[in-house]
Amino acid sequence: MSDPLNVLIICRHNSGRSQIAEAYLKKRTGGRVQVDSAGLEPAAAVNPLVVEVMKEEGFDLSHKKPQSVFELFKQGRLFDHVVTVCSDTELQCPTYPGITQRWHVPFPDPSQATGTREEQLTQVRAIRDMIKTWLLSPEPDDFVFKAGLLG
Repeated sequence: MSDPLNVLIICRHNSGRSQIAEAYLKKRTGGRVQVDSAGLEPAAAVNPLVVEVMKEEGFDLSHKKPQSVFELFKQGRLFDHVVTVCSDTELQCPTYPGITQRWHVPFPDPSQATGTREEQLTQVRAIRDMIKTWLLSPEPDDFVFKAGLLG
């Protein structure tokens, strides 16, 4: 039996978009793919608004701690696919050896949500739903199929 594919999802702080994408990709692939997320400049914690809107979907991100993409690189971690999910990380990502493909799919930043708490939650839910649609799409030409993540 061959080793599972490894996917790394990267955003600036690993506190929002990449955490959401990691949760949904793990759900989509059912453990058949090793999925991690990391940031170029990791935050101290996952964005509380992200934790809240993901809890609505049955995901507990309260225990997650943002990690550094550079630390993973130093540890010698290898990834088949690297996905950047914010506009400013694509060009700053380190070059990993052995990567089959790099993907760039930018989404709005949950930390930029404005207004009242309820308005911020509405904005973060919209971002969550964009990422969810992208990763859970049943279309045969979606990322999960293109990347060969379902075998």
